Amino acid sequence: MDDPTLETRRHDQALEELTRLNAFSGSVRILWPPMQALACHATTPLRVLDVATGAGDVPLRLWSRARRAGVALQLEGCDRSPMAVAHAQARARRAGADLRFFVLDLLHEEIPRGYDVICCSLFLHHLGEEEAVRLLRAMAQAATRLVLVHDLVRSVPGWLWAYLGTRVLTCSDVVRTDGLLSVRAAYTVEEIRALARAAGLSQVSMTRHWPSRFLLVWRVAP
Repeated sequence: MDDPTLETRRHDQALEELTRLNAFSGSVRILWPPMQALACHATTPLRVLDVATGAGDVPLRLWSRARRAGVALQLEGCDRSPMAVAHAQARARRAGADLRFFVLDLLHEEIPRGYDVICCSLFLHHLGEEEAVRLLRAMAQAATRLVLVHDLVRSVPGWLWAYLGTRVLTCSDVVRTDGLLSVRAAYTVEEIRALARAAGLSQVSMTRHWPSRFLLVWRVAP
């Protein structure tokens, strides 16, 4: 999916089927608890930015969950792909969700300031160590309250889950190829801790989640 020559039809199909995989694996279920806990003590709606948002399914599901819980969130997403941003905006419009998406190349442009929460879901494994450190540092500098990073854990069980999930839940050749490559490129929990330290994120919280996922939580010091 990182191939800029990938035709729009196959790109859109891959985004739709990645949405199904994210729903099955519970990406939003993993991200929601620390966000909800912060929102419960806020006096104004939390501003949340989902970086490398892809199909925009994470902000859309967060919007839906926040509505059900009576939690006020102002949700936005960014991605370097104009095709992905257009796809995400169209999905939000069809759902009647008040979400904003915009184009941003995270590795070459600054993340806008002023967001309470900046989250990143299933993107870190696309980056080498130096790029991952730059992204974590940029997220920490831009967020005013909370940084959340959810991603794959490199492991044999993770590879098996990816193989099974991409064969059962999708027929996209792009997703089937990228799914296994993603697990191979992912980091271990110990490697993520080292990347966070290198980025200057002290006292991170790391939790493991089914299936072979982790959540990194870093809170901005008062």
